[in-house]
Amino acid sequence: MSLKDQITADMKTYMKEKNTVALGAVRMLRSEIKNVEIDNKIELDDAAVQKVIATAIKKRKDAAEQYTNADRPELAAKEMEEAEILSAYMPLQMSEAEVKAIVEKACEGVDTSDKRMFGKVMQDVMAKSQGRADGKVVNQLVREAFDGNN
Repeated sequence: MSLKDQITADMKTYMKEKNTVALGAVRMLRSEIKNVEIDNKIELDDAAVQKVIATAIKKRKDAAEQYTNADRPELAAKEMEEAEILSAYMPLQMSEAEVKAIVEKACEGVDTSDKRMFGKVMQDVMAKSQGRADGKVVNQLVREAFDGNN
């Protein structure tokens, strides 16, 4: 079963359960997937769908952070709940230790005192983690590797 089929099946389940938060999140996700397919005139495979899901999760987490800063905890909680629902469609996330090991391996043979190499290392780590690592965590760990060698 493809990821899109799974999302559609879950949407039907949420309708039957009358789970409005999950239903809203999954409907929005299906809409975002459809928009990408229409814009690019292609049928998305599971890997491309996961990229759309990752973007949707990031949007929800950013919105939750903004709501928290604006002292709107009820809206922040809703956004985080939706992000959690969408996370079920993503592969298991790597631990910080696993990401750190990839960062260390990517930094081998790279002059980490040269800030211009930061992007190359980031790109390498993101490719090796294959969407299983949060970009913010990767950025922080790569930044630490570069700052530690000055």
